[in-house]
Amino acid sequence: MEEDEIEADSPVGAEDSNGDSTERKPNMSRQEIFTLISTASVNFSAMICYSILGPFFPKEAEQKGVSETVIGLIFGCFALCDLLGSLVLGKFIVQIGAKFMLCAGLFLSGGCTILFGLLDKIPNEIPFILMCIIIRSIDAVGFAASMTSSFAIIAKAFPNNIATVLGCLEIFSGLGLILGPPLGGFLYQSFGYEIPFIVLGLVLILMVPLNIYVLPSYDATPSSGSFWRLFTQPKVLLLCFLLFSMSSCLSFLDPSISLFVIEKFNLPVGHVGLVFLGLELSYCLSSPLLGIVSDKMPKSRIWFMVIGGIATALVYCFLGPAPFLHLKSQLWLFVLMLALLGFSISMTCIPTLPEIFKCSYEHGFPDDLSTLGIVSGMYGAVWSSGNFFGPTLGGFLVEKFNFEWAAAAQGGLVFISVLLLGTYYFAEPCFRRPAPSSIEESEERAPLLSNHI
Repeated sequence: MEEDEIEADSPVGAEDSNGDSTERKPNMSRQEIFTLISTASVNFSAMICYSILGPFFPKEAEQKGVSETVIGLIFGCFALCDLLGSLVLGKFIVQIGAKFMLCAGLFLSGGCTILFGLLDKIPNEIPFILMCIIIRSIDAVGFAASMTSSFAIIAKAFPNNIATVLGCLEIFSGLGLILGPPLGGFLYQSFGYEIPFIVLGLVLILMVPLNIYVLPSYDATPSSGSFWRLFTQPKVLLLCFLLFSMSSCLSFLDPSISLFVIEKFNLPVGHVGLVFLGLELSYCLSSPLLGIVSDKMPKSRIWFMVIGGIATALVYCFLGPAPFLHLKSQLWLFVLMLALLGFSISMTCIPTLPEIFKCSYEHGFPDDLSTLGIVSGMYGAVWSSGNFFGPTLGGFLVEKFNFEWAAAAQGGLVFISVLLLGTYYFAEPCFRRPAPSSIEESEERAPLLSNHI
């Protein structure tokens, strides 16, 4: 539809000659509403399919003789291919087209999810492992396409309210992650291995025509921005390290938490998914509020990231709990720590994306779809690298030591990253010359909706 075409170079939230923000429309436009519907559907459907493996796949793989280290590798290969896909697709988002990339990614990911549900028919260990890795890797490319384009579209449609919109959309990501494990566990117990993947794969594929209809098109011309030029900026590098450590500690739980809960607390497989509820529920409920505060008070972002990172490190020490704490592992403490983890991860991760966008503009990157694609691709790549590192190293540590020590190690990684970032932020004013910021505070605080809504 022609009226849905949005030129990528059109200014949003521009200022007049006196430096004041130009008057914004009191309500969201039709294109903005459609963009929210589209990206919300992508977040929900992609995350529900991503999260269904946790409750039952590790046990199913163990029955075929697969070790915990290899199970971690199967989870980790998804992240490795997501990393590579995010970098490449983020660079070429303008040439491919954001809308086409998103829809094609959903279709590819849905097809791979259905195929993954047929792998239990493979009787032997080695072919089973190889097919798991191949299908998960292709699935990751589809996931990278849909999520990278989704982040870029969000940033283009809502440039002054990235954290607010991202926080609101995390409700749908959280709902997908909440419903995935218990729904997957229920379908697995009721109908067997194949049905969870077939049902949820079809959900992904059905999202394609919806997004073809409602998502506006975003046109742009390629720019000369470089991924490495942005990534090598000290502040961006430290933000990425924090994001990497948070992703690593979160994805570490995917292959290990279900086996730990089943062994330690003797829970049936169908109930394991309920343990995830505390984590996902606290995350999706806190994300919108923290996003709004982050956009209205940009200077609070560093405090959010530092406090949230320290809290995450402490949670992982008590999750086992760590042997040096000399505490007995109890189900109520485990669930409580997961609930606190959801809040602390939201507090740390929600401000990182708008901070990286801000850094890119401060270092001369143009405000266009090409830059948004590069930043979104880098964001997805860093998150994916943590998703690879967490399950792979975590599976090795759990196998060689135990879950308690592995969780404490993940908490230590988060503490190191937040310590470095906090030190840089607090020392930065002492080493830089005053310079006018390329991003006005008034723009960052521009309301997404009018005050009377």
